[in-house]
Amino acid sequence: MAVLRILFTRLRIEEKLLREAAERQQIPCELQNVTDVFYGGRNFCAPEDVALARCVSHYENESVASILESQGVRVVNSSRVAALCGNKLQTTLALGTAGIAQPEFRAAFTPKAALEASRELGFPVVYKPILGSWGRLLAKANDPEAAEAVLEHKSMMGAIHNVFYIQKYVEKGGHDVRAFVAGGLPICAINRTSPHWITNTARGASASNMPLDDDIRGVLMKVHGAIGGEFLAVDLFRVDGRWLVNEVNDGGEFRNSIEPTGTDIPGEVVRAAWEARPR
Repeated sequence: MAVLRILFTRLRIEEKLLREAAERQQIPCELQNVTDVFYGGRNFCAPEDVALARCVSHYENESVASILESQGVRVVNSSRVAALCGNKLQTTLALGTAGIAQPEFRAAFTPKAALEASRELGFPVVYKPILGSWGRLLAKANDPEAAEAVLEHKSMMGAIHNVFYIQKYVEKGGHDVRAFVAGGLPICAINRTSPHWITNTARGASASNMPLDDDIRGVLMKVHGAIGGEFLAVDLFRVDGRWLVNEVNDGGEFRNSIEPTGTDIPGEVVRAAWEARPR
């Protein structure tokens, strides 16, 4: 019998909600802690199962998805989607190829080139690690002097931080939007508001319902076409009457979005994952 296996490395509220949602829908479900599992020997998923990859670490999530896929197991989201969403530069390139509007950016590989790219964009700019979540290690530089200090620090933080991802700072009026796509369809969105320029709910931003109109639905459908996947969390800015896509997440947290939107997000996610299983 096929089973929905929710893979995790830290059992968060989201994974518990996903299991409860599966039970409500009478979907056979098991929580699977992958921290103590080794790979290359006996398979812990059957070919008829579907695995919902919810590891906290991007590297772990992508790696376990790749291993299971090599064993013929259907994984949600796939390793390809995890690789695209887990790397901000790859996400940006995929969105750009699809003609999706996003904040202007530059990429560089030395502090000197990154400083020149920042000057070309025009200050203020935002420096982002190409890997990471929850708004960690973001840095806003208002002038070249601040930029030099940030870039020097980043250059000493290891190889991954020597891919400098630079984004033109977008004045978003203290709020942005996080929208959710499940099973290829937009399901809900929240408006995130904060006095800080970083508007993640993980960093204290407040959430309220953001009704989905045809405009935002159209953008989300284009994002899904460019990225794929059964569940995406998409961050957007509204600037000069159009939507800009800031980031796309393949394993986004959603606990703070259920109540304001009135949407059963975990129910939509497990339904989409279960429908993706082999037939």
